[in-house]
Amino acid sequence: MGNFVANEGLSIFVIVVWLGINAYLFVQFYLNFLVEKWFYTRVLLGQALPWARAPAACLNFNCMLILLPVCRNLLSFLRGSIQYCSRTAARQLDRNITFHKLVAYMIAFHTAVHIVAHLFNFEYFMDAQLNRNGSLLTFALSEIGNEENSSFLNPIRSNETNPTIVMFTTIAGLTGVAITLALILIITSSMEVIRRSYFEVFWYTHHLFVIFFIGLVFHGYGRIVRGQTDGSLKSNDPSVCAERFEDWGTNGSHCAVPVFAGNPPGTWKWVLAPMILYVCERLVRLYRSHQKVVITKVVMHPSKTLELQMKKKGFRMEVGQYVFIQCPSVSRLEWHPFTLTSAPEEDYFSAHIRIVGDWTQALVFIFDRPLYLSLSLSDRFILRVAIDGPFGTASEDVFRYEVVMLVGAGIGVTPFASILKSVWYKHIQNNQEVFTKKIYFYWLCPETQAFEWFADLLQSLERQMAEKGMTDFLSYNIYLTRWKEAEAAHFRVHHEAENDPITGLKQKTLYGKPNWDNEFTNIASKHPGTKVGVFLCGPPQLGKSLEKQCLSHSEADVKFIFNKENF
Repeated sequence: MGNFVANEGLSIFVIVVWLGINAYLFVQFYLNFLVEKWFYTRVLLGQALPWARAPAACLNFNCMLILLPVCRNLLSFLRGSIQYCSRTAARQLDRNITFHKLVAYMIAFHTAVHIVAHLFNFEYFMDAQLNRNGSLLTFALSEIGNEENSSFLNPIRSNETNPTIVMFTTIAGLTGVAITLALILIITSSMEVIRRSYFEVFWYTHHLFVIFFIGLVFHGYGRIVRGQTDGSLKSNDPSVCAERFEDWGTNGSHCAVPVFAGNPPGTWKWVLAPMILYVCERLVRLYRSHQKVVITKVVMHPSKTLELQMKKKGFRMEVGQYVFIQCPSVSRLEWHPFTLTSAPEEDYFSAHIRIVGDWTQALVFIFDRPLYLSLSLSDRFILRVAIDGPFGTASEDVFRYEVVMLVGAGIGVTPFASILKSVWYKHIQNNQEVFTKKIYFYWLCPETQAFEWFADLLQSLERQMAEKGMTDFLSYNIYLTRWKEAEAAHFRVHHEAENDPITGLKQKTLYGKPNWDNEFTNIASKHPGTKVGVFLCGPPQLGKSLEKQCLSHSEADVKFIFNKENF
């Protein structure tokens, strides 16, 4: 239980507070539209009025939040500031995309409720205009405003129109349609299958948020939903005058014709500050995109992985951080995140880019090594990249734990390349400030070619640790999760060789998947009284499995703290 609180306590608290604020705003604004000011509006619309306005308040709140989790420079600053006070609090910032998704789902939910309620509202407005019965209060209210320069309550001013025409001829209607279409496209293109298979679709449709926010700010300027003014309440008390509507405004009547007005637009007050923050974020990216980046080395690995080694003036990084890369020759609009595989101690920074989509394929075509090396230096500069970052991740905390588990799957090993390189440099330099005393490294890979680019680093580490008598510092387990029959026969023949036939390491490659229960039990027995940092860069299914193991194996004398890369 204690480890669950350590891992998830603050996250749950934040979610509960967020849900509580949503519930409070919904109830408060629902009740706000049950007062006398809105009595005559409710005569026309019934309970659909508060059901439309309450989710609108929640939409304002969540639209205020939706941009903050993607202000990465702000998050990096906060992470660097908070982690000195609370590592648990800083770790919550690594779940920024998860919170961004939750807020988006809440926006979609309240948008749906808001739309459905307003569809009923427009039908009620239309019915009141069509029913020309002078003995009905709804008819009397709909007739208010026919005189020149007088206020109205029913926005449908004629019985010869329909709600669809009103929808496409008013500010509220047009902006509402634009907001809804933008939101539908953004959410549907964010589905995992589309985002992974057609990243460009996800990237471009996500930028419809500009239309979404512009429409959101101007949506209330039409003031279609109106209530009785404060001055009118004094001359027309609904509790008294509602039954005397036929005498409104006549001599001897104590009930004047009610005057109506819409609330002034307020959405901008909620979203202005986050929009300014996000604009500043993009301006920082624009500035960085014009800073010169020198590509010092290009390596095309057999595992369909492109390695770019680069230099940039003033660039400073920490282990496990990531950058956004743009290649103007491919696209001037697209920026893609990649984990840095170099160590802070190196005089360059590098990224390993797996070829999985159109953008990466175009990048490989441009930086095809023989072609690229044949170009002059000036031509190479034309084929440039822009860098935004670096940005912090959970892996920055790796050296704050005495015992560490690093779990990478496929290309997900990239942040741990940076960590292991840094460990290597620190021990070469006899750095006595390294708090970490033991690292358990697990790498799960579906194909033998993927081991190629990382095996050199592991061989260097293996040799270096042996020379320094530190073979117990790093324990690594490499798992091949899929293989062909021909490969299996080759492995069996060379299994007794001194070095592994796949990686060339002393430690032999294992086949299949780890028994995580056994691994966690073994580590817990060897390191009583310690906090073990578990770091994952891999698929969500593996993350759920490891998080479950962290909870089930944490006891009074040992705690497993789960951290997942999330960008």
